[in-house]
Amino acid sequence: MSNVYAKTVSINSPDNKIQVILSDKNGQPEYSVNFNGNNVVSSSRLGLVFEQQGEFGNGFNIIDSSKTSSSSRWQQPWGEREWIEDNHNKLTSSFSDGTYRFTIEFKAFDDGIGFRYTVPKQTALADTASLNITNELTEFSVPDAHNATAWWIPGRGWNRYEYLYNTTSLNKVDRAHTPFTYKLKSGTHLSIHEAALTDYAAMVLDQRRDGTLKADLTPWSDGTLVKTKPGVSTPWRTIQISEQATGLLNSDLILNLNEPNKLGDVSWVEPGKYVGIWWGMHLNENTWGSGDKHGATTSETKRYMDFAATYGFDGVLVEGWNIGWDGSWFHNGDVFSFTQPYDDFDIDAVSEYSAKQNVRLIGHHETSGSVSNYRNQMSDAYDLYKKHGVTQIKTGYVADGGDIKRVDENGITRHEWHDGQFMVNEYLYSVTEAAKRGISINTHEPVKDTGLRRTYPNWIAREGARGQEFNAWGTPPNNPEHTAILPYTRMLSGPMDFTPGIFDLAPKGLDAVNRVQTTLTKQLALYVVLYSPIQMAADLPRNYVERLDAFQFIQDVPTDWSESIAVAGEIGDFVAFARKDRASEDWYLGALTDENARKLDIKLDFLSPDKQYQAQIYRDGDKANWETNPYDYVIETKTVTAKDKLTLSLATSGGTAIRFKAI
Repeated sequence: MSNVYAKTVSINSPDNKIQVILSDKNGQPEYSVNFNGNNVVSSSRLGLVFEQQGEFGNGFNIIDSSKTSSSSRWQQPWGEREWIEDNHNKLTSSFSDGTYRFTIEFKAFDDGIGFRYTVPKQTALADTASLNITNELTEFSVPDAHNATAWWIPGRGWNRYEYLYNTTSLNKVDRAHTPFTYKLKSGTHLSIHEAALTDYAAMVLDQRRDGTLKADLTPWSDGTLVKTKPGVSTPWRTIQISEQATGLLNSDLILNLNEPNKLGDVSWVEPGKYVGIWWGMHLNENTWGSGDKHGATTSETKRYMDFAATYGFDGVLVEGWNIGWDGSWFHNGDVFSFTQPYDDFDIDAVSEYSAKQNVRLIGHHETSGSVSNYRNQMSDAYDLYKKHGVTQIKTGYVADGGDIKRVDENGITRHEWHDGQFMVNEYLYSVTEAAKRGISINTHEPVKDTGLRRTYPNWIAREGARGQEFNAWGTPPNNPEHTAILPYTRMLSGPMDFTPGIFDLAPKGLDAVNRVQTTLTKQLALYVVLYSPIQMAADLPRNYVERLDAFQFIQDVPTDWSESIAVAGEIGDFVAFARKDRASEDWYLGALTDENARKLDIKLDFLSPDKQYQAQIYRDGDKANWETNPYDYVIETKTVTAKDKLTLSLATSGGTAIRFKAI
């Protein structure tokens, strides 16, 4: 079609700071984004390519557009905040080449934008039973890319999402996972991700020419990207936008682009804190497999339940209780039984003791990526857990990227990616099957979070990044800046089961390669900074008993909040979060830094103006240093109000944790 018919339509955010411009002026759908009057996403292609129908993009023109506005608020059953505001303007545009048509829907919020494609049922596709997507043309064009800074991990690598972050100029990025966070030379902060990823392949970003980031969908084993049918809507492609780094942390964009709760009454989904038979295996004090050092025994589980009951924890995770851990379990997931315990683990006795102590048994299922073996046993395994009062399961999918083992309907073994369409559906299947039995799921080696906890609130947490375990055996362990980057990258997608709270920071000595590269009070700060509705006190019980004064903060800190506010931070350098307990008038603050010691001035204006608070402060001592003196800490109290300001002194890789107890 001639450019005589070219159309341009636009939409603004409610506060008018963000403008999205959609056009067909180059003979294909393109969009750009302005923020505060400056271009932050240059003209970028849109479109999809299908195996049989070809490209829905080039040669397609806008045939109609409509705009609507929406303002509402909704309540989370659990979360970082109880009430979420959903205020946006929506632009829906239909494109056609005279034969086929599709729509692109944009939503503009004050904290960013989301857009998605829909290929509706239509006459030209009436005889089409299936649509196979072979390419998604979506681009995110970054102006002045060589002067933009990006924080990123490689996409589609062997170790899934478990990498330390690179900090480079944006034009040095190759293929990256999302959330992909970057800062323009102007100071504007952006993060590209996706929301509501269901029945579709996950997107990584592939940099073509400098600054042109293209959607790169994770393929099936046969090379097809997405197998779908007419009526399909894609996940939302999202761009969070903020002047300040903290603005990214205070965004609800991802949740707002997900559908409301589909499970009905979810009062059975319970946030909380747990301990577990876990860290000992990472330290080689115990084994997952059977034998003299077996960790998951009846007596050891009861000992952990006694500890949990004494110190107010509501759950005990038990890993290694079931047959299949002996030998090379990493490479032989087909031998796992999810219903048969080892002889030294009496599940009946343990569940009776669990009820007596009022401490829940948290189940564990490691699949080693053999998902067909797991699927075949899932119903019986979940029924067994329900019978024994297990209401949370930690699932694991340890396998190299691209090495998930499925057996197809013809009995042929196929190998899939953790974030391909097959596994996107497989993970969600485990969540919905668990929900039927009143069970919540905490997925390790997951597909990335895209806000589906709103729709399925029993999907309580995921791993999906380098967690604490790497400090026990990783090469290298997590560096001091890792947890100063996670809030601005991985944590933008949703809760992470990082497993904080290690008190014996160097079991093999301060000079050992494998140790925790933080001070002790930074471990406390993680409970506030890295949000999860389920938090683990990950260390061995004996290490908490040695430092009960510092352990008090872990006992006190809640995991369910009525409000959360990022009050200070710069990506990769430092972060400070204030959160209000949903069950009381108390506030909590967590602040942490990278390898550099620093002072932070924090205004306490988040506190209620009509109240006084006792600030219970857990801070680095004057001589604290993560490398040589990580255990130097001070616990002090002072009375404060919302008019006060605190100066936090953070040691190298240090932190401060504060409980503001309402007086």
